[in-house]
Amino acid sequence: MRVLMVEDDLRVASALGAALRRRGYTVIPATTVAEAATAGPVDLVLLDLNLPDRDGLELCRQIRRENEDVAIIAVTARSEERDRVAGLRAGADDYVVKPFSMAELQARIEAVLRRTARAARAETALEVGDLRVDLNARRVWLSGREVSLTRKEFDLLMALARQAGTVVSRERLLMDIWQTTWKAGHTLDVHVAALRGKLADAGLVETVRGVGYRLRPS
Repeated sequence: MRVLMVEDDLRVASALGAALRRRGYTVIPATTVAEAATAGPVDLVLLDLNLPDRDGLELCRQIRRENEDVAIIAVTARSEERDRVAGLRAGADDYVVKPFSMAELQARIEAVLRRTARAARAETALEVGDLRVDLNARRVWLSGREVSLTRKEFDLLMALARQAGTVVSRERLLMDIWQTTWKAGHTLDVHVAALRGKLADAGLVETVRGVGYRLRPS
C-alpha cells in the first residue's frame, strides 16, 4: 500500500510517517504541492490543507480530477464546519482534524479503503465510443467485434478506459500493471503496440510524448 503523505510540518510528518511504516505502509513524503505532483501512483493520499506553495484544497481537486479511484483523507488543523464541507466537496473521502490519535486515523484509512474497494467491485463494464470492456468476464468488443487480448493487454486497456480522454502516465501504468517502474518502459511500449494492432485502430491509443498514453474517448 503506497501512501502519499503531504505534510509541511516536519515534526508531524516524521511521527506520522514512522507510525504508518510500522503498520506496513510505503510512505512517500511531500511538503509542498510541487513535491506531491512528482510522487507517482499511490493508493491513498493523506493531505494537509495548509501548504506553503498552494492551498491544499486545490491539490485535492487536482488529484481527484486526475484519478477518480485514489482514496484521499484530509488531515488538517482546519476544524470549522465550512472547512470540512469544502474538503469533502473538493474530493476528499474523509476529513480528520488535528490533533488525532493514530488509532482513529488507522480506522478511517481502513473504512475509506473498504469503500473504494467496494466501488471498484461494483464497476462491471466500461464503454468508450464503440469500445466495450466487460470487467468481470475480461472480454473486449470494438464495433461489435470481439477482440482477444492477453492478460496484460487487457489490464492495460482497462487502465486507459477507466480514464478515457485523460493522459495516464507511464509510471502509473507500470506500477498498476507490473507493480514496478524499474527498467520496464520497453515492456509497456511492446504491449501498447500489440494492443493497437489487435484493436486495428492505431489512433485509438494515443501517445503523449514524454508523459504517457491516452485512450481516445470517441
